[in-house]
Amino acid sequence: MNDIGEFTLLIALATAIYGCVAYIMAARGNRIDLYLSADKTPLIVWGCVMISSICLWRAFLTNDFSLQYVWAYSNIELDTFYKVASFWGGQKGSLLFWTLLLTTYTVVVHFQNRKKNLRVVPYAMAVLLTIIIFFLCLVNFSTNPFERIPLPPEDGRGLNPLLQNYWMVIHPPTLYLGYVGFTVPFAFAVAALISKNLDDGWIRLTRKWTLISWFFLCMGNLFGASWAYVELGWGGYWAWDPVENAAFMPLLIATAFLHSIMIQEKKDMMKVWNMSLVLLTFVMTIFGTFITRSGLIQSVHTFDEATLGYYFLAFLFVILFACTALIVSRLPLLKSKNQLDSFLSRESGFLFNNLLLLGIAFATFWGTIFPIISEAVRGIKITVGPPFYNQVNVPIGLALLALVGIGPVIAWRRATLSNLKKNFLKPLAAAFITAVALFPVIPLGSRVENYTYVAFILCAFVMTCILSEFYKGTASRMGLHEESMFGALATVTWRNKRRYGGYIVHIGVVLIFAGIAGSQAYGTHVEKHLKPGETFKIRGYDITYEKLVAVEATSVKTRVIAQLDVKRNGNHYWTARPEKEFYKGQNQPVSEVDVLSTWREDLYMILADFRDDESATIKVYVNPMVSWMWTGGWIIAFGTMISMWPDRLEQRRRLERFRREETLFPSPAQE
Repeated sequence: MNDIGEFTLLIALATAIYGCVAYIMAARGNRIDLYLSADKTPLIVWGCVMISSICLWRAFLTNDFSLQYVWAYSNIELDTFYKVASFWGGQKGSLLFWTLLLTTYTVVVHFQNRKKNLRVVPYAMAVLLTIIIFFLCLVNFSTNPFERIPLPPEDGRGLNPLLQNYWMVIHPPTLYLGYVGFTVPFAFAVAALISKNLDDGWIRLTRKWTLISWFFLCMGNLFGASWAYVELGWGGYWAWDPVENAAFMPLLIATAFLHSIMIQEKKDMMKVWNMSLVLLTFVMTIFGTFITRSGLIQSVHTFDEATLGYYFLAFLFVILFACTALIVSRLPLLKSKNQLDSFLSRESGFLFNNLLLLGIAFATFWGTIFPIISEAVRGIKITVGPPFYNQVNVPIGLALLALVGIGPVIAWRRATLSNLKKNFLKPLAAAFITAVALFPVIPLGSRVENYTYVAFILCAFVMTCILSEFYKGTASRMGLHEESMFGALATVTWRNKRRYGGYIVHIGVVLIFAGIAGSQAYGTHVEKHLKPGETFKIRGYDITYEKLVAVEATSVKTRVIAQLDVKRNGNHYWTARPEKEFYKGQNQPVSEVDVLSTWREDLYMILADFRDDESATIKVYVNPMVSWMWTGGWIIAFGTMISMWPDRLEQRRRLERFRREETLFPSPAQE
């Protein structure tokens, strides 16, 4: 089976090379025979990669330690749950998993466009296969997951204990689905540049692909924050780690793209800008992969055998050079037909939205690469920590939050005074009431406190803007039809999925901003070394350390559990059981925190240390409003799914447009 897995990767590479060449020759020479021949290659490549992946999964599930990769990331005692996830636990398997997702996306694109969009699709398929070729070259010749051990050991080294968490099965695949998904919009953008079909057709083809990829990358970032919160045991969820930043930057740029394409669709503007954004989004996904695998940074997220950085760096420069050359050569065809009519317009709001998103992305990019640059130039690695990111990105983020409310409700082209009064009188009143209500509650003075005060005011402003839009649509529907309020709300939302789905996403964004502001400004913690029976207080909680218990969970894992009784207002509130896990062969224990989450705040317990006399060091964090973040994430997911849901009218128009295509490939005369 291992030989089959290795051999099918070689077949996949050869087939992908043939398919790429055949697609290009078919498009350039108007060769229907070559197109039909190339048309079979995406499915063959996907089938070969799938067979290889199944072979590797089989090796994990059967404890085949003749494979170096299986030995390095599994052992006999590892749960089946984590053996499945060990597939992407290391560099070799993660690249194969990336290739599997990429070939799967390519097959879906292939079936979606087999008999339509044929002026662009052959080039798009060639671009997708070119990227597949790059990854197949890596897994075949540089990071072969089927590398053998001459004398197979009886047991493996095991999966990193930090990865033995349920988020290991959820977070990396979700993040990869987002990363890899942006390859599709990139491929169609390049294909549009090559074929000179530079209207908004390529945007219509890829809008939902971009939205799906954005959704998975957004969820992947939130899942990663959850993982850090419950597994790393430091009381927080985001540390501005370089690898966290690498996943955050393409999300920001993709968000800018999703907003700016609306201007191109409505006003036929910003063609160069949109093309640059979609290409930059893909470039940043490759940059993130470079960061993870370069060995230039130290992070809990990077791979141990980080040796592929130079391959990805070279690939990155090739992409940048080729895409820049294509855009420059097509500049005459990318000229916009319209211009901004007014500073006070929705177009301007979206443009400022883009600039702020790119400002955060650039600041994050600079903070990420500055230690690398400083070490290369001066020989000293200067660490850039959270204070830098917070000082730069928080003010930009607050301005962005304000635009979340302003942009969608301000008029297109030119906003009049009556329009501004109509749309913003109630939101400004809500913001004023919030400011007055919070003034005696929130102490002002420090930068964090001031930013938090402004953040809550802006959250009230934006939420009122969004709810007002729902109210106006619902009231209008109720006035025209005899429907209940909930029926009218559902109908309005369902018939305008893209618009109201976006509003729902914005509600989730507001909750995330509020959660971040509350947890960062009002969180507190205490660390105590206690003997059994001792009690301490924190924010209205009485916490008593009761006992320490050692449990042998498996033959390779021992758990040491601290039991604490938590009282509030004199009544029993919760029994906390934070613990440390000791794994055979591992020098450092792993902390398993215990968290009680409510809508108001999280009570977060860590067993920091313990001694032979059963005394223990306990860290307790009280983190307000963290649950608002996770709730906001699920609301974003709900709104995104509504926005992506197929629209019958749109499908009917698309079908009519496809039926007007008379030939498979355009002749020179048609062009």
